[in-house]
Amino acid sequence: MATTDRQATTMALAHALSAAERGLAVIPLSRTKLPALRSPHRDDPDPADPPCHGECGRFGHGAYDASTDPARIRALFAAAPWATGYGIACGLPPHHLIGVDLDTKTGTDACAALRELALRHLFTLPATVVVLTPSGGRHLWLSGPPGVVVPNSAGRLAPGIDIRGAGGYLVGPGSRTEHGVYTTAPGTAHLAPAPCPRALLRLLLPPPRTPHRPSPASAGRHGRGLVRFVLGAHEGRRNTRLFWAACRAYENGIGPALVASLVDAALRTGLTEREARATIASAARLTGRRP
Repeated sequence: MATTDRQATTMALAHALSAAERGLAVIPLSRTKLPALRSPHRDDPDPADPPCHGECGRFGHGAYDASTDPARIRALFAAAPWATGYGIACGLPPHHLIGVDLDTKTGTDACAALRELALRHLFTLPATVVVLTPSGGRHLWLSGPPGVVVPNSAGRLAPGIDIRGAGGYLVGPGSRTEHGVYTTAPGTAHLAPAPCPRALLRLLLPPPRTPHRPSPASAGRHGRGLVRFVLGAHEGRRNTRLFWAACRAYENGIGPALVASLVDAALRTGLTEREARATIASAARLTGRRP
């Protein structure tokens, strides 16, 4: 490895550890902005269903490897000595980060499009962390409410506006890529991610789907799969997994029948009954069903 690459890796690790001190879970990235560690399941003959998100204990699961633990972060970077940047996982506590990526490569003015959305839907963008990309784009950091899963999207709000939510990541400031270095905009480095305006949050969430009534047999199989999905949750992802499973259950018309099993599974992962029932109720509201 060239000296400059070693320096870039050292700096990326230092920036990643600093971000972790602020409660931001991180992973190493390559110069291409992709996770530096390849999936350990890339040669598996039969993909897991649901897919492995780190339950196997090995590195290489992208944003699902992200951690705030300094020892784990050092181990991740030690396994990827070619890393020159770091990614910040979105959707995880305590910030439940939502990234608004304003691109410049589409030939449109994404900043103007976001301002137009703010005027049309009556919200104000708060002062928050802004990261400048080498191509001239901007990443706005916002925090979401606990128990609400914001999905990733590209251009759904408007051309040039991408959203990084649960399962996604943002390139952290200080990262060096093929096109340059990501930096924090002047005057924003000291800020914490500001709460996402409610009107904007509603735009980021998918519309509730009309539930269908599966046959009792298929509902039973599907329900067991959702319960197993919750049981496989690690600390830091328990609410996210429970919320996802509860949404799927209500969308498929088996939510009320599955509440007790989901609560029991959540208790086994370490959540309290109050936390579990609140998360399930949030999923019921989001999908248009009464808890």
